[in-house]
Amino acid sequence: MKEVAQKVSVENYSMCLRDAVEIFTKELINCLFDKNYQQEKGAATKNKFFKILERLAINNEDCSWAAFENSFPEIRRKLDLDAFAALKSDPAAKSLREVYLAYPGFYAIAVYRLSNQLLKQKIPVLPRMMSEFAHSTTGTDIHPGAEIGDSFFIDHATGIVIGETTIIKNNVTIFQGVTLGGIQVKKSMASTKRHPTIENNVIIYANATILGGDVVIGENSIIGANVCITETVSPNTIVTVESNNFITKRK
Repeated sequence: MKEVAQKVSVENYSMCLRDAVEIFTKELINCLFDKNYQQEKGAATKNKFFKILERLAINNEDCSWAAFENSFPEIRRKLDLDAFAALKSDPAAKSLREVYLAYPGFYAIAVYRLSNQLLKQKIPVLPRMMSEFAHSTTGTDIHPGAEIGDSFFIDHATGIVIGETTIIKNNVTIFQGVTLGGIQVKKSMASTKRHPTIENNVIIYANATILGGDVVIGENSIIGANVCITETVSPNTIVTVESNNFITKRK
């Protein structure tokens, strides 16, 4: 049986489209945090939205800008909680302004919350393009299909992977290099829950790996650095690995 290659027209697939999505994403962030910008540039941002959908050959009639724009206050509410979680948790954070402007993890979360809303509106492709822009900019890869609750803090946003069916509840902190992934990579599992669930008030330290759709990290747990977990962890648990470091005095 011959494989038929899917034809993609130059009009619908180009690096220029990626550039347009990056500009659109930046404008959305500005609209969220600057009311004057939203009033002045709102119509232009809306225009870009429909032009991108047109380039992606997505039916504009089914994609409501009004529903997306109406979600901004709730997205901003969640982002304010995310920023406050960073300020409260990170000794290096001196102000909310610093978190808003200088924390790549916060930026990645902001793009996630916007792209997640678009995905909820059943808009294909565009949410993934937005999340990949944030990935390339911040080093944090959050699939827009993940479910993330309030007060989410990413400390040192480098090498983070959060898979499509991950569920993260409220007041969760993760550090650099954390992977919340699937235990197997099979196309037949696409419609199943492949990624873990993180309950409330969990801290996951650097380079920890948590794999599997049935895995639940119970609330109030602490997952130490370099841990690999493929089984459920009960609430109020601390998981660590023994260090193999040997310290001796120099002669």
